[in-house]
Amino acid sequence: MIEFWSNLHPVVQGFAKGLAVILVIFPIAGACSLAERKVSAWIQGRPGPNRAIVPWVAWIPFVGKFLQRLGVFHLMADGAKFLFKEDPLPGHVNKLYFVLAPVIALVPAFTTVTVVPFGAYFDELGTLVPLALANVDVGLLAVFAVSSLGVYSIILAGWASNSKYPFLGGVRASAQLISYELSMTLSVLPVFLWINTPGAAGSLSLVRVVEFQSQPGFWGGAWFIFTMPLCALIFLIALFAETNRQPFDMPESEADLVGGFHTEYGAFKWSLFFVAEYAHMIIGSGVFALLFLGGWNPLPWVPLETLVTTLGVAHLPPVVGLLSIGIFLGKVVAMMFLFMWVRWTLPRFRYDQVMKLGWQRLLPLAIANLLVYAIAIAFIET
Repeated sequence: MIEFWSNLHPVVQGFAKGLAVILVIFPIAGACSLAERKVSAWIQGRPGPNRAIVPWVAWIPFVGKFLQRLGVFHLMADGAKFLFKEDPLPGHVNKLYFVLAPVIALVPAFTTVTVVPFGAYFDELGTLVPLALANVDVGLLAVFAVSSLGVYSIILAGWASNSKYPFLGGVRASAQLISYELSMTLSVLPVFLWINTPGAAGSLSLVRVVEFQSQPGFWGGAWFIFTMPLCALIFLIALFAETNRQPFDMPESEADLVGGFHTEYGAFKWSLFFVAEYAHMIIGSGVFALLFLGGWNPLPWVPLETLVTTLGVAHLPPVVGLLSIGIFLGKVVAMMFLFMWVRWTLPRFRYDQVMKLGWQRLLPLAIANLLVYAIAIAFIET
């Protein structure tokens, strides 16, 4: 199978990878919207979506009732509704850019998926082989560079709507991105200062970060969330702001902007913005898991190699690959639950509070954190 894939034309491989990303991200984003409603219902003591059901499924004993209470048919109804309902195009908007904005929202989200490793296996020589659509040595730089382009879709949507509330939402998005992207970048620098030892080839590879957390010994096997907790906290706060999630959902704050940048949107174009938002959340959760939660390693100080050797499946690459993917996805699901938990627990900040937190609190803290770790790492390495 691997040899067959390697012999395919690069264009065919690229098309297949792109199609795989679309076929995976769209259903996951829809499932996240369903999970969001179920989590909010659980937190607020409500039943949640549990009414819709396909008639012929209702005839199946036990199964039909279980699926109905789970709410899966609401997901199907939402998808069909967004796809087939009338999609209005207001007469006062700039039509070209109005339609282009939701498409641009998807491009960064789907592109960054390709450089995020989601598992690994061991070849015949015992070498770790990461599972990623594009295993590049500048993985984190590519994630930061491409994902930051997503704000252009919000700005474009706000400007093209020719309405004051969407325009204010777009302006807020641009200011928020600048405020928190600086802190996010500074928060990960200590991680890469630590893994790039003097004399070795420098790398921004996310695979290298996971390999460093897979080494023997106390410091080698410790996840970075334990050795660099402040880095993880700053990165997590900035991640909430970068994905426009509450309490940082200023670009779409319905309390003062009606709906923000997407006020004039409806139906399928509206849904594309939220597919992109959930895609950014998934990617951000994956990057956080790789940087601070050991990636596909099951436990701190217990690397994947130890687990598969104990289970006796190290010589079975498909089993090891599926096991690593399952561990990684488990951490991503836990991070997604945290996103939803925070949304339905904390109140929204005021816009001035968001700016004050970003510039006067988080940025100085990130700079001080970087200086402390740079001095500590230099002292340890010497």
